[in-house]
Amino acid sequence: MAAAGVELLEDIGRLAVMGFVEVAGRLPFFFRLLRRVQREMVARGTDLVVPIDYPGFNLRLARRARRAGVPVLYYIAPQVWAWHRSRCRQVAENTDRLAVVLPFEEEVFGAAGARAVYVGHPLLDAAPVQTDRDAFCARLGLEVGAPILALFPGSRAQEVQRHLPVFQEAAARLQRTIPDIQPVIAASSTVPQELYRIAAYPLAFNPRELLVHARAALVKSGTGTLEAALAGTPLVIAYRAHPVTFWLARRLVRVPQIGLVNLVAGERVAPEFLQDEATPERLAHALAPLVTDGPERREMVERLARVRTALAPREDGAGSAAERVVRLAAELLEAA
Repeated sequence: MAAAGVELLEDIGRLAVMGFVEVAGRLPFFFRLLRRVQREMVARGTDLVVPIDYPGFNLRLARRARRAGVPVLYYIAPQVWAWHRSRCRQVAENTDRLAVVLPFEEEVFGAAGARAVYVGHPLLDAAPVQTDRDAFCARLGLEVGAPILALFPGSRAQEVQRHLPVFQEAAARLQRTIPDIQPVIAASSTVPQELYRIAAYPLAFNPRELLVHARAALVKSGTGTLEAALAGTPLVIAYRAHPVTFWLARRLVRVPQIGLVNLVAGERVAPEFLQDEATPERLAHALAPLVTDGPERREMVERLARVRTALAPREDGAGSAAERVVRLAAELLEAA
């Protein structure tokens, strides 16, 4: 948004916090920011509020906007269906339109009374990767003919801190059985770069480029699992959180799996390892058959292709997910 000329009131780096315990320590900051955004909304005579994901903050903002008579178009619905379905009605009550990016969400939120529209996932609209394998490998000092293992520890500081050591150890163990495998770390430019001081493998700052050239991937749970699916790259999913956060999540989450690729598929396409299950030994063991040719790898590639088909928007007519959201925004502004 900054690159597109949007005036930012706060930097995304200060907002990138996940987990009950992790958020608790930042509550004063979030409430100050919420009050500031409310003041700006009034001072600028806001005509439309477009919250994007980030439910803890944005649901409160949406409620305040609606009370002030400002239309709300929520883009990328909060995943309250995973842990608190009763809040789907709260989303419905505090939005004029809801643009969802997972195909099953249209029905879930629609049943709660929301005017939900599936606009397709924005990942589908990304331009094809242009970098060929020779250029990619030359840039990172890799052997062109050897398989690449992509490591995706996350795009938030706390995720990198928790996942990178475990992921690297898993890769090292895999190298003992498959010596020519080349691990590469998907690095994020939005986290402090000193977090990668412990990196034992090359860093790649273009995740889609890395996935296209990777033989398999170890991915922390999140949007990266869908990116791997769209690239057709077999994957293993892992996630570690603060122990208290995980304890609470186990009691609140009401979905059979947490990986988005599995939720879209409606079945366990990729194996998931959570918290204490996410050990280097288990992760390496799960990755091994995805690197080598065999029925397990072929089956996952076929199932990932079905996930891509499921993500395709059902709406007739051309346009990207963003363009569909723009049309919804225009309708609300014209009505107002």
